[in-house]
Amino acid sequence: MTLDYEACHRALAAHDSRFDGLFFVAVKTTGIYCRPVCTVKPPKRENCTFYENAAMAESAGYRPCLKCRPELAPGRSIIDSSNTLANYALRRLERGEESVATIAQKLNITPRHLHRVVHAAIGVSPVEFLQTSRLLHAKRLLADTAMPIGEVAMASGFGSLRRFNDAFRQHYRLTPGKMRRKRVSEADILTFTLGYRPPYDWESLIGFLAPRAIKGVEHVADGVYRRTWRHRKHSGWFAVRNLPEKKSVEVSVSASLACCVPALISVIRNLCDLNAEPDVIAQTLGPLASCSPGLRVPGCADGFEMAIRAILGQQVSVTGASTLAGRFAAKFGEPIETPFPELTTLTPQAQDIAATSTEEIATIGIPASRARTIKALAEAVADGLELRPGAPPECLASSLTALPGIGDWTAQYLLMRAAAWPDAFPSGDLGIQKALGLNTPQEIEAASQAWRPWRSYAAMHLWQSLKEKE
Repeated sequence: MTLDYEACHRALAAHDSRFDGLFFVAVKTTGIYCRPVCTVKPPKRENCTFYENAAMAESAGYRPCLKCRPELAPGRSIIDSSNTLANYALRRLERGEESVATIAQKLNITPRHLHRVVHAAIGVSPVEFLQTSRLLHAKRLLADTAMPIGEVAMASGFGSLRRFNDAFRQHYRLTPGKMRRKRVSEADILTFTLGYRPPYDWESLIGFLAPRAIKGVEHVADGVYRRTWRHRKHSGWFAVRNLPEKKSVEVSVSASLACCVPALISVIRNLCDLNAEPDVIAQTLGPLASCSPGLRVPGCADGFEMAIRAILGQQVSVTGASTLAGRFAAKFGEPIETPFPELTTLTPQAQDIAATSTEEIATIGIPASRARTIKALAEAVADGLELRPGAPPECLASSLTALPGIGDWTAQYLLMRAAAWPDAFPSGDLGIQKALGLNTPQEIEAASQAWRPWRSYAAMHLWQSLKEKE
């Protein structure tokens, strides 16, 4: 993206939330960088420099504004970088959990080549981007939680408290303790917000998730989505509700997941599709997007869980698939205590299902062939297949369709919801066929070309159009 200086100034003067996270303004006289929605008095034009991302601003020596908090801004859509290597690397770097060398190894490239790819995509090196991601995660934890500073350092991906303190002082010119200006009360629940770009059709999002919720694992009620969640050795629950007046969602998290907040933020951004740019998408979709402005593509909190749900949904109704998914979770998941009677179970893990016989899997009421598909998928995931945002779409689709019982529809659906790929399109879907009035996947695929690279959103609008006709 090449920033237009005049357009950025107009958006800044208007505090236009549609541009939140698409650029940041740095002020030469203060050494601070802000979001375009910051409510402080706009700086003089001659003192402004615009950057495409926070990492570029920080690498230029600017510090984040304590008022508008750049770490709360929406992210960028994965499609913004046409380089799939850069997409994959940036998604992993954002989570702040792996080193640059580890990510390069997983991509089968050298760290030097990764440096070139990332720098070409976003204008800063992987190390600079990773450092900014970790520092902004830490800044959020210091502001919104009562976590001890040592735990904040570890949760943000710094290997030691000393390294964390040094980086914080160097970049922000103050200590982590001084960043914590107000004392956050000790509590069993952490609460923070994540921004989005309006319009945002929250009702349609949870309306899609509610009938597909897995009993014991997920629950939707009174406009709030809740679920259990596990990250490595930690488990707990989280809840999400919309705050339209703040153009944000509010996230509540059990204290047991405090050290996993950076990873959880990435999950929730995907689950709620907070990084979408609705105006850009609507321009491409045209009249198709006019009936449901701000419609999002629901993601997922667990890629393996989503894949199991998709397999169980083959050739059955949404209600039938939800029933089977609930049985699967109850039989193979783990119990967990939460404050909510509807949340009792942690979703099954791939390594456990890989070690389970197909006969045992089939006892939930599915054919042996489908049980074999589930076991094959579990073995693939346990062996390293990644079902999460940033996975190269072509490679993931090929890996999925190579498994027995998984065809193009399931692969495309998982690209939409697990991999957050905005151009996935299940052309063989009967609902899409009905909505378009076309008879073959080939005709549908041809018609969908006009909606690229946002065909996942086109699919959601087509499904939504059927719902509106009911």
